[in-house]
Amino acid sequence: MAQKKLMLLGGLRYLLPVIKAAHEQGYYVITADYLPDNIAHKYSDEYCNVSIIDKEAVLKEAQRLKIDGIMSFACDPGVVAASYVQNKMGLPSFGPFESVEILQNKDKFRAFLAKNGFNVPQAKGFDSLDAAMSESYWYPWPVIVKPTDAAGSKGVTRVDRVDDLKPALEYAMKHSLSGHIIVEEFIEKEGCSSDTDSMSIDGKLVFRSFCAQRFDINASNPYTPAAYSWPSTFTKEQEDYLTSEIQRLITLLGLKTVVYNIETRIGTNGKPYIMELTPRGGGNRLCEMLRYATGVDMITAITRAIVGDPIKEVIEQKPYNGHWAEIILHAEKKGVFGHLEIDKDLPAEIIEEDLWVNRGDHVDSFEGANNAIGTLVLKFNTVEDLEYSITHQRNWLRIVVN
Repeated sequence: MAQKKLMLLGGLRYLLPVIKAAHEQGYYVITADYLPDNIAHKYSDEYCNVSIIDKEAVLKEAQRLKIDGIMSFACDPGVVAASYVQNKMGLPSFGPFESVEILQNKDKFRAFLAKNGFNVPQAKGFDSLDAAMSESYWYPWPVIVKPTDAAGSKGVTRVDRVDDLKPALEYAMKHSLSGHIIVEEFIEKEGCSSDTDSMSIDGKLVFRSFCAQRFDINASNPYTPAAYSWPSTFTKEQEDYLTSEIQRLITLLGLKTVVYNIETRIGTNGKPYIMELTPRGGGNRLCEMLRYATGVDMITAITRAIVGDPIKEVIEQKPYNGHWAEIILHAEKKGVFGHLEIDKDLPAEIIEEDLWVNRGDHVDSFEGANNAIGTLVLKFNTVEDLEYSITHQRNWLRIVVN
């Protein structure tokens, strides 16, 4: 049989475990974007220079290369193009292209949730600053202003009063690919929000996870996730409700075999919310963390499914094997990286230390996920040790920048 070809959109390091899994299955891997120096291209079998937000261009290249499957894993800008190619070429797909378009546009997604009776914040999209400013009379302060089509928390600002609205709108517009932004009610959260990965097979949610998403309030962008821990701070009842609502959403949209990145939170009003659900693995190595914590290998499973091969791995709900945390290493200021210091008294097992910069490299302040400089994977014996360590990072972790 001919070797199957898998096209992966994007080129960041989060693709490396997917490339590894694909090679272990014997697949030929093509990575595609417009930046030939991106790290993933060094590990794939072939590189294709194409803009991943140009769905027609991606389709043309996919047809030329006669691929067997395509996905945009941990790369939000390529999801729409991947779905478009899947449906146009009759390849294994996430589901209807129209459904993926809804999920990938924050404005359309909020409207779909409201129409179908989900808990949803008040929101409206705009394609100009003037239009957004002219409707400020109805905004339920505070609000969140963000691009409708950007990932990694880029362009996101909380605004508490109308006097601060215009610069936030300009910031969001700067980071929007399509020139479209959204203003939405800020849902004050109870406990920690969740941002983690789950998987459906043939439309059935077979594995779902919830985590505790953490932020660095001193970062340049305090809405960029700075750490994650498992289990979540939700109650079992809250997780069960959200699981039921996620399955309802998957069914309504006709989604199939997909790895999702799902953001949820519980409002101080007691309501659980699905904030985002995107048909891709999340950045920040979330699928890898879940493989550590549960043994469930969604990466290999989706890699096989997306080229039409049966899934060999058992994908089912499993408990967490202990208390886990991932620290997103980042600099507090722009400068030259010196070194990383970890106190030997940290009450955790360091499962993995993955540093992406070397001494003397330039680093930026933490404005978005793309400014991360590495990750730490930690396993704790108790939830108390985890909670104390993750909320007192300055006691044991120091990133020296000159």
